[in-house]
Amino acid sequence: MARKYCWKTGCDVEATLSVIGGRWKPVLVCHLLAGRKRFGALRRLVPHATERMITLQLRELEADGVVSRTVYAEVPPRVEYDVTEFGRSLEPILIVMQDWGSAFKERMHALEAEEGYDSTAPSTAPTSSSSKTG
Repeated sequence: MARKYCWKTGCDVEATLSVIGGRWKPVLVCHLLAGRKRFGALRRLVPHATERMITLQLRELEADGVVSRTVYAEVPPRVEYDVTEFGRSLEPILIVMQDWGSAFKERMHALEAEEGYDSTAPSTAPTSSSSKTG
């Protein structure tokens, strides 16, 4: 069953983000690009996501035609997920995102090392040590 969309801006980037937006969808698709996976394997690969969230994200990806789900009539039941041919078209986008993320993490680690910046701390507005009061 296809999902309903309400694109507010009409921008094509918004359409892309409606499919792969969110914290876990791109991560799940990246893992599936490496090959077919069972649900339990995806849970182990994405340990910080809840089982419910993984299920919801996979259902949306399936509804959008990015992921296929195969249920085997066995006891116990076996379900496997794979990227569709259409989903494979996301691979170059995800590779660029991965490269950018890697460069960003390196940049943050360099800042942390040279300025004592803690990349794990919540972001706050910068403060100026040379502010004038009048």
